[in-house]
Amino acid sequence: MDYEIILYVDDSSIARALITALKAYGFNPLEGGEAGLPGLPGIIGPKGIGIQVPENEVRDATPLAKELLESMKNG
Repeated sequence: MDYEIILYVDDSSIARALITALKAYGFNPLEGGEAGLPGLPGIIGPKGIGIQVPENEVRDATPLAKELLESMKNG
């Protein structure tokens, strides 16, 4: 199964919360949003931590993830 990054976040706590929220809505995000760059735990890339979902969920998960992220930031 191929995964696609639907958005980036700067904070590993927010990444974990967003992954959990997407799962609660029935999506299947890739675990490990807190890990940073592949092979370099704790190192976050210049764009941030990528939230990834299966290709077939991108269309529906993207607007939800953006809305959830916005509500987390405005809290």
